[in-house]
Amino acid sequence: MNKPLHEFFTNDHHRLEQLLNKATAHPEEIDMDYYHQFRKGLLRHIKMEEKTMFPAAKKVNESLMQELIPRFRLEHGALTALMVPPPTFELIKAIRNVLEKHDLAEEEPGGLYDVCEALTQGQTQELLDVLATIEEVPVHPPNPAPIAIESARRALARAGYDYDAIVSQP
Repeated sequence: MNKPLHEFFTNDHHRLEQLLNKATAHPEEIDMDYYHQFRKGLLRHIKMEEKTMFPAAKKVNESLMQELIPRFRLEHGALTALMVPPPTFELIKAIRNVLEKHDLAEEEPGGLYDVCEALTQGQTQELLDVLATIEEVPVHPPNPAPIAIESARRALARAGYDYDAIVSQP
């Protein structure tokens, strides 16, 4: 079955993963150029889902989407909060942990992308055209203030994740 929206978002997941891998290719330092590209790309990806895909699917079946979207919105909030502090290998471990579960829930058979693809049949090209024009989210430099990481920890907790448990895993 042809699934252009699923493919579009999944390919973007792979692109983002590659950027994060490049940013962390050297165990002694984080490549900030690649990390910055990852950061901008992730925020744009979230914007595409939140501002285009979710509303289009919700117009077709509001009750189903209201059932599905909250988990993804909480995880989007957690990921967005994790983009605020300066990157550390601990922080990136938390980002990877959330992305691994989040992306799987979107990409797996019967997952969010399949649901949205089915709901928006007939609008696929229109949605792809809109998605292609979505601009990057303006970003500020990372915020080293302690409140930034504390806010990220709280956002993770709201989404069902424990920062300390994640970073303490081998």
